[in-house]
Amino acid sequence: MDDLEKAQDLLRAKEKVTQELRKIIIGQEEVIENLFIALLCNGHCLFVGVPGLAKTLLMRALAQVLNLKFSRIQFTPDLMPSDITGTEILYDDGTGEGRSFRFIKGPIFSNIILADEINRTPPKTQAALLQAMQEKQVTVGGSTYDLSPPFLVFATQNPIEHEGTYPLPEAQLDRFMFIINVPYPSFDQEVEIALSTTSGEHPKLEIALNAEEIQNFQDLIPRVPVSDHVAQYAVRLTQATRPDNDTAPDFIKEWVDWGAGPRASQYLLLGAKAKALLDNRTTVAISDIKSIASQTLEHRIILNFKAEAENITPLDIVEKLLSSVKEK
Repeated sequence: MDDLEKAQDLLRAKEKVTQELRKIIIGQEEVIENLFIALLCNGHCLFVGVPGLAKTLLMRALAQVLNLKFSRIQFTPDLMPSDITGTEILYDDGTGEGRSFRFIKGPIFSNIILADEINRTPPKTQAALLQAMQEKQVTVGGSTYDLSPPFLVFATQNPIEHEGTYPLPEAQLDRFMFIINVPYPSFDQEVEIALSTTSGEHPKLEIALNAEEIQNFQDLIPRVPVSDHVAQYAVRLTQATRPDNDTAPDFIKEWVDWGAGPRASQYLLLGAKAKALLDNRTTVAISDIKSIASQTLEHRIILNFKAEAENITPLDIVEKLLSSVKEK
């Protein structure tokens, strides 16, 4: 099967997955679209939204539709790194020949990890995810264990509670491909949600894809060609977020402490490739870069005190960049 045929299979697969998710997820079309792009790019996501917006339900349903192993980790102040990665225990085999240590795998050994309220646990435990997210491996007791592909971390944050929270360090934020803001439903959607969730009916989800098919689609994304001017635009956009860069606009130097690193340029290109294929195109356009710019750059822009005093947000910065960075 050539790449063009695989691209058509991808469109059909996306339609099947979306159709199944719509059985229990009402609205949130943009959230699902971004989630599917991240899945194809093998990228982790940070979801930000108030409680009750079906974030957990969406992740669990996605794992079920994709026939992947799912683990939900509730992050709390007393959570230890070993609660995530697993631990070694002293094991007696009962034969009298002695004891030995045996590694008991933690919930990180799944395909889709829901790190619920990740900012509620201290940095030491947050850091337990770093190696897994970047290298797809876990090291415990001097031994390294591979994580089965596909491996994706979907973390959630509650934006309205700040007591007892630990902001994610920039190094960990940079490992998330996207930050996805989950909005409130519209009036009609909320009426439909209220009716469907109180009807007593429980729609059955069908499996639409499996792990092997997902990996084949993930392998397809890097092979999508990108013209030089599109790649250069992605890098110009990323470099323009850095206040010490000569090409940075004046408002960046005025409001931003730190901008996005090279990983942002990589994710902009990967995400744009996936977006093009999902729109039934085999060439990447600058509009694809722009469509995923906010979710790729927002969490990588660190504002200074002046910006905060003037109520400037990272999203404001991205919007100004999209209108000021030249396409050619």
